[in-house]
Amino acid sequence: VHGYAHPTLDAAVQSQLSQMSHVMFGGLTHRPASELVGRLVDLTPDALTKVFLCDSGSVSVEVAMKMAVQYHYTLGDSQRTKFVSLRNGYHGDTFGAMSVCDPVNGMHSMFSGMLARQIFVDAPAGPTLDDAEHCARMMENALEQQGEEVAAVILEPIVQGAGGMRFYHPRFLQLLREMCDRHGILLIFDEIATGFGRTGTMFALEHNTDTFRPWYSSLPERELEIQANTDDSQSPGVVVPDILCLGKAITGGYMTLGATVTTERVSEGISGTGGVFMHGPTFMGNPLACATAVASLNLLTSSSWLEGVLATRDVLIESMAPAAELDSVNEVRVLGAIGVCELNEPVADMAAIQAALVNDGIWLRPFGTLLYTMPTFNCPQLTSEHVRKIGEAICKVAAKEGQNKRINFA
Repeated sequence: VHGYAHPTLDAAVQSQLSQMSHVMFGGLTHRPASELVGRLVDLTPDALTKVFLCDSGSVSVEVAMKMAVQYHYTLGDSQRTKFVSLRNGYHGDTFGAMSVCDPVNGMHSMFSGMLARQIFVDAPAGPTLDDAEHCARMMENALEQQGEEVAAVILEPIVQGAGGMRFYHPRFLQLLREMCDRHGILLIFDEIATGFGRTGTMFALEHNTDTFRPWYSSLPERELEIQANTDDSQSPGVVVPDILCLGKAITGGYMTLGATVTTERVSEGISGTGGVFMHGPTFMGNPLACATAVASLNLLTSSSWLEGVLATRDVLIESMAPAAELDSVNEVRVLGAIGVCELNEPVADMAAIQAALVNDGIWLRPFGTLLYTMPTFNCPQLTSEHVRKIGEAICKVAAKEGQNKRINFA
């Protein structure tokens, strides 16, 4: 978010290290954790008032899944142990998280025999209202058939990350919220990749038809289609999940930390009768990480971060758009500070591509058919010229892929 070696974040780490690096978060608390929890409650929607601090994004998903199951179990619905997820979704590499990642297109097929069997629904095919409503109908069918055994629906709102860097219309979240309420199912949003400004709102769940402006260079009419097919009655406000998973940018990318934020209703459902939530990792609420997170969130909210996101978006569009003219490219798309160039075929020689990029002073990590970037957006030292250099490098890689030649930017 803020770049490397930021003096404010460095000072926060050093100050906390001089006082206390860690203490078990069992029966004890400390000021950095208390301050962080307060900041998260202030930043997230009003209904989300309970925070469980954990080790990482993947662990925050594990915590969310356990919360959902224990909530229903405590209320007498012990049969609700399954989860519904979207295809092309990605939620982490721990076992619970792997079980709700795409079982076909994901990265965990070798573990399929060991994972819990979950329920998957096709994700929205694109960013239009029609795409969202079609997906909602498939979700409704799945919940009608198996809803009584479902603890929660879990998904990445608005942006599917490592499963394909795909964007979809916020109307789907509104319809899904209504479905979950009808079926007595909890709703979990995984904002590990999107939280804290990345998409142009503080959290992706805040998007509505006024803020959701994805740019598709291969289909330039799509933005007009989104606006034309949406009226005020269909424009959702903030869709609030029952459980929200956070990670990655929570510390500005400085160190590992996760948070699972939930409602009073879920919290009371779990422990209102005297029970406790069955999870307690050793390094949950680590003081160093919490102090860094507080400093990062204060820095973010006191800055013109949205201007940085919008400026980054504009440069990504300008610099990556030429790639759409290449025969090797299927589509270029941008939302907030996320730029994606989707090729028609997987990259041919990953090692050669990365070596050429490094020689050009750029680090990217392409995967499959995707060349993508999520650059720092709240760092004055990262100028538009730096972002443009990234976009131009993506175009060069796409061009070389089309020529099927060894990559050499020189």
